[in-house]
This record gives sequence, C-alpha cells and structure tokens, in this order.
Amino acid sequence: MYKWLPIIFGCHCLDSRSFHFRGRRFPLCARCTGELVGIAAAVGSFAFVCPPVPVLLVLMIPMVLDGGIQMFTAYESGNVRRLITGILFGFGLTDLFLFSTAAAFRYGMALGERLAV
Repeated sequence: MYKWLPIIFGCHCLDSRSFHFRGRRFPLCARCTGELVGIAAAVGSFAFVCPPVPVLLVLMIPMVLDGGIQMFTAYESGNVRRLITGILFGFGLTDLFLFSTAAAFRYGMALGERLAV
C-alpha cells in the first residue's frame, strides 16, 4: 500500500503535508487521502444519490483554488483544509466520471435498440 498508492495518485508524500498515526506517516498526503475518501464515498453512494452535474463541478472548485493559490503565492494551507478540499474534489470528479459512463451506456443501449428494430 505504501508503495502503490503514491504511484497511483501521483502523490509527493511530503512529511509535513501528511497525517501521522502512532508516529507513522500515512501512505498519501492529506489532499490525496481526501481524494481517496471522496472516491470511495462517490462509488459507495452513486447508486443512491447523484447530485446534478453543476453541483459536482462546484465541488471541485475549492481544491483547484486552494492548490492554485498555494502554488502561486506564499499561502500555505493546513492539512485539515487539504483533506476537506480533497474529499470534495474526489467525490465530484468520481461522480462526474460515473455519471458520464452511465449516460454513455444508456445512450449506447438506446441506439442499439433503435438499430435492432
């Protein structure tokens, strides 16, 4: 897990930007940990709840702003903020992916039914 998660997420794993438990650093930084939690929440809840696309796009904005402002200024966000913005981003991006995949599947099925007739 400590080897593959950072590779999959492209995580820098900086010690100062990561959570620690019992003296051991998490395998991902706070923001990537949030994204992982958001992805899991989106996959687990997609069958029951899928917010509209504009809402999903808005959920992604805080992380983009936080990361962008941090990259271009002296501002340094804390790990809790990174975690929260990561959760929102991971949830929004994953639900957008699942929504578009489901829509493409439904479109393909409808097209197949029309062609079969």
